[in-house]
Amino acid sequence: MWHYLFLAVYVAMIIGIATVTKKKIKGVSDFLLGGRNVNPWMSAFSYGTAYFSAVIFIGFAGKMGWSFGIPTMWIVVGNTIVGSFLAWQVLGKKTREMTHRLGASTMPSFLEKRYKSKNLESLTAFIIFFFLVPYSASIYKGLNFLFEGFGISPMNAYILMAALTAIYLYFGGFIAATLADFVQGCIMVIGVLLMVFFLGSNPEVGGFSGMLSTLSSIDPMLVTPINEASFIPIMGLALLTSIGSWGLPQMIHKFYTIKSEKAAVSAKWVSTAFAFIITFGAAYIGTVSRVFYPDAASKAAAGLTSPDMIVPKIMEIALPDWVAALILVLVISASMSTLASLVLASSSVVSIDFVKGRLKPDLSDKKTMILMRLLCVLFVVLSFILAIVPNSYVLSLMALSWGLVSGCLLAPYFLGLYWKRTTKQGVWAGITSALAIMLGGAYYFGINSVYMPAVGSLAMIAPIFVVMAVSLITKPFESEHIDYIFNKK
Repeated sequence: MWHYLFLAVYVAMIIGIATVTKKKIKGVSDFLLGGRNVNPWMSAFSYGTAYFSAVIFIGFAGKMGWSFGIPTMWIVVGNTIVGSFLAWQVLGKKTREMTHRLGASTMPSFLEKRYKSKNLESLTAFIIFFFLVPYSASIYKGLNFLFEGFGISPMNAYILMAALTAIYLYFGGFIAATLADFVQGCIMVIGVLLMVFFLGSNPEVGGFSGMLSTLSSIDPMLVTPINEASFIPIMGLALLTSIGSWGLPQMIHKFYTIKSEKAAVSAKWVSTAFAFIITFGAAYIGTVSRVFYPDAASKAAAGLTSPDMIVPKIMEIALPDWVAALILVLVISASMSTLASLVLASSSVVSIDFVKGRLKPDLSDKKTMILMRLLCVLFVVLSFILAIVPNSYVLSLMALSWGLVSGCLLAPYFLGLYWKRTTKQGVWAGITSALAIMLGGAYYFGINSVYMPAVGSLAMIAPIFVVMAVSLITKPFESEHIDYIFNKK
């Protein structure tokens, strides 16, 4: 009964957030950017909850943690230092200052102003919409095993998640999403700490030293930080998920909204701590799972036919009922926060960059906000439909989305912030190279290949050099434009 109690409290909090924040929405700036007045703790938690979905606790822990053990800690290092600390350090203040001064509210609108190209705005808006909406469906992946363990119909749980997300986005927009993210982030931190404590205290695990001893007896590679078997999949995934956050619009959007450049410094430390707790917890949980199920035969004997079943099973056998129930709410929280960020990013590019930017430039602020609200609901419904209807095409888009979206946007965005010599032609060449690498890699290796995270990493890094090389041999922007962009008096 614990899970029904926790779920009831959680639902009440989310509905309360929607009710309270509805009164604070006065226009598009409030709905999309929170009036650019979000405090550092809220910003940090919003960034973290958008970064880490339930997949990290179910799919990542059950597959990567069980398969590779201690080497998965490299992903913790990458996500914490590169994906969080350096992202805020390098991008946070600069993004906030430049987008605020230029009046840019989305990634495509920033690129349009930086490179004076409506076509670039339209293309990047299309890429974001086309790949992020299917990606939003992935937040439901694998959760059915968890819900079934509590006797909850997965379909009912999915409907609840989608309905709650649609409600608080419709009424409160980014303000509601940010407040919900803070609540959900607190649930995630508390849940992870409790799960790590109870699993580590389990007699079968014997603490951290006992876990290392058991893993070493199963396979010494499980406790070897760097080894041949894990190097490519672990380092590829570490790079993909760490560098990738620098180019994902739903992540960068958090920098637009923080109330000041000074606040970004505080948010950096909070976000880094959040990332460490969540990623370490997920990696630890996945690694500990190997103690309970040391080989394929033991998994088969327990009926674990999918990696997504491992963590729910461990929750059932190793955690007190009330902790397991809290973890259920944790997973729902992680799913909803990521879904909300993706939906808000997608609805904003359609309403701001397509409709108002191209089709109807004179669209009023009130009508733009109504459109964004309706699109939020529509995209939540669409993500739900894509999640419950098996379709190999959608699954392929999910697998490609992280590397492809970040690969196309990271170089134009990062170099646009810092390098005055970047040209429009260089940006087009960079986007083309990212598409070629990602699609070519998927064709050559196969969409589900172990090499695809490495391909995604290459698709994000290589365009930086392509943009720079082409920019150096093409005509630079006039000095007046550069002075305007970089606020040079």
